[in-house]
Parts: sequence; structure tokens; C-alpha cells
Amino acid sequence: MKTFNVPVIYRSPLISAVKNRRKQQDKMKKDFTPTLLDLGSLQIYLARHFGFCYGVENAIEISFRTIEENPGKRIFLLSEMIHNPQVNADLQQKGVHFLQDTYGKQLVPFESLTPDDIVIIPAFGTTLEIERQLNTLGIPTEKYNTTCPFVEKVWNRSEQIAQKGYTIVIHGKPKHEETRATFSHAASNAPSVIVNDMQEAIALAAYITGEKEPETFYTAFAGRYSAGFDITRDLQRIGVVNQTTQLASDTQAIADFLKNTIATHYGLTDNNIGERFADTRDTLCYATNDNQTAVTGMLQTPADLAIVVGGYNSSNSTHLVELCEEKLPAYFINSPDKLVSDKDILHYNFHEKQEQLTTGYLPAQRPVRILLTSGASCPDALVEGVIRRLASFYQAEALLDSLTTALL
Repeated sequence: MKTFNVPVIYRSPLISAVKNRRKQQDKMKKDFTPTLLDLGSLQIYLARHFGFCYGVENAIEISFRTIEENPGKRIFLLSEMIHNPQVNADLQQKGVHFLQDTYGKQLVPFESLTPDDIVIIPAFGTTLEIERQLNTLGIPTEKYNTTCPFVEKVWNRSEQIAQKGYTIVIHGKPKHEETRATFSHAASNAPSVIVNDMQEAIALAAYITGEKEPETFYTAFAGRYSAGFDITRDLQRIGVVNQTTQLASDTQAIADFLKNTIATHYGLTDNNIGERFADTRDTLCYATNDNQTAVTGMLQTPADLAIVVGGYNSSNSTHLVELCEEKLPAYFINSPDKLVSDKDILHYNFHEKQEQLTTGYLPAQRPVRILLTSGASCPDALVEGVIRRLASFYQAEALLDSLTTALL
């Protein structure tokens, strides 16, 4: 796989050494057990896969190279590059301005842009409408486009099944940049609708079977269906694609449920289900899948708590927290300084969408066993920072340095 020129500030000698050793030992990526960092009274279990993925490293490389190659020019990001506060802050510190916030709210009017300005398309991609608007202003959107190749794969797959007459059902968070972009691309080729979760998939299925009155669809799914969507016509043949950072198991469950609904309603079997349901399993992102599978493997290890490092608006990081909190106390932090002390941790409760302070998060018994992972947009340097902060609570810094030297 291609390697990228990512700023050294995001790298970690310790994490790189761990990842390289695991890669050598398990080239086929079949072993999802965590890596133990044994620091005596502190035992940290690192997930088999975590941190920057291909799409994120690609976006970071293009963004920083663009800054270096265009001194004196005004450079804008359409919205957050990725969902990591450190990376976005670093880009802003280098003079990059955001045109929109993460929900699409305008921060800088498009009308103020000139053909001499540079606009970077973030890793999530963007809508066709925004592309056309920027092109009209004389700004080429393809030149500084960091859209993740795996997001583009979803768009391409949507187009392929659209050409065969299928309606596109998108499993994604309706307000997420990637989902908005995927919806725009899908809707340009076929009737399209967004479902946020299984509950909404069940509601959609009731329109397929006729259990719900057709006219109620337009209120229930307001703002999430394409122009001209005909509920009596456009759910007869469907295919499911996803926001790439969703839980892979959730997407598959939704696809299987809708497939079974179609099969039962039309009396189809596995031999002829393709007449009305498109196979789209290949739209699941490898990195999202690997990271989630690694957490599932990590959770087989007995531990006292889990820590997930990532941006609070990072969808893939949030799903890792979801998986962890099913088994044990899980704390979602975006930087090492959220480990306030060995007593207090300031962490994000994504259910209530706010930070909260928890006292007594570290148990008294020894050794303390912590499961640790991070989202796909989280720099390895932050993960090492968390490890070093934890090590300092147990006077284990020297042990950690020795362990790092031994791995290098």
C-alpha cells in the first residue's frame, strides 16, 4: 500500500514500532488480539488496528503539500479536513480558513472567493451542488481534492446499481459531511433516501410492504429523500450503501433486514433476489472494518476500562466507544490532557453530547489493565501521549522508554 508524507508531529516512534512488529508477525491480518505494553503495575493493551487510515493520510499529505507549494495564496478548506481537532487547528495555524463548519453552515461567503484562491475538498468529499458553485467561480475542485478513495468507491458503486434501475438506500448520519456528499452523488443518478439506523430501516420497510400509508413517508423522511421520490414506485428495487465510518455490522444488519423484507414481500429466493435487491457488500471501508474488528478482538481480554482517543465529532471513533461500553467502562478523550490526574478524567459522553468529569476512573488494585484504541483520524502521537500520561501516574516512564527502545 502507498505510503504518505505525513508531518512528523503526528508520528510516534513507539506506535510505529508496535504496528511494524505486528505487521511482520501477521502479514495476512488474521490475528486481532491486542498488543500488551507491560509496565508493571500498569498494563496497556493496544488494539491490533487503530489510528490514521489510507484516506486520512492522503488528505493530510495533500493539504500540507498544498500549503508549502502556494506561499502567499489564500487557501481555504471547504470544511474540517478530518474530524480531529489537532489536525484542523494545525492547518488553521498555517493560515488555512474554513468555508463551512462540519454541518454545512457558511463561515466565509463563496461570493468572496476569486479564481486565484485555493479550495481544498476534505476527505469526506462534497456535494455536486457545491462543486458546481465553486467551478462557476473559477475554482477547480479536482486539483486539490482529498476525497477518500473508499468514499469515492461508494459513489461509484451507487452509480453502477443506479444504472441497473435500483433505488439507493444510504445508511448514514444525515448531517454528516460524507453522508451529504454521498446522497448528492447518488441522487444525481437514481432515487435516493437516507436511513440513520435500524429503527428507520424498519420504518422504511413498512412502506415497502404497504403497512404504512405512502403519504406519511414524506414527513417521516423529510429532507432525506431525492427530488421527485415516488414512494409507490421507488422502493420496489433497492440497494444499500453506507457512510464508510458507520459500524459495519449495523450496515450489514440493515442491508440483510431490507433484503429479507424484499424477499418475503415479493416471494423471492436467494436465486432471484437480485431482481429487486442489489449486492453492495463491497462498499464497507477496510479501515473501518479492521478497526472495529480489532476492538472486538481486544474486548476478549479481561480489563478494568477502555480508553478511545479521537475527535468528538468523529463518527468512526464514536462507534469504537459504542463497542467498548457494551463490555466495560469506556472513556472517550481527544487529547492526553483530558487525563487530568490519576483520580479524574474529563471525557466525552456522546449520548449527551458533552464532556463530563469522572472521579475514580482508575481502580485501586494492581496491575491496572487498560484497553486502548483510537479513531481513523487520530494521530499516533496523541495515542503515545495518552500512554505516557498514564505511565506517569504509575512512575513507569523509565519502563516505557526501555520498552520503546527494545521495540525499535
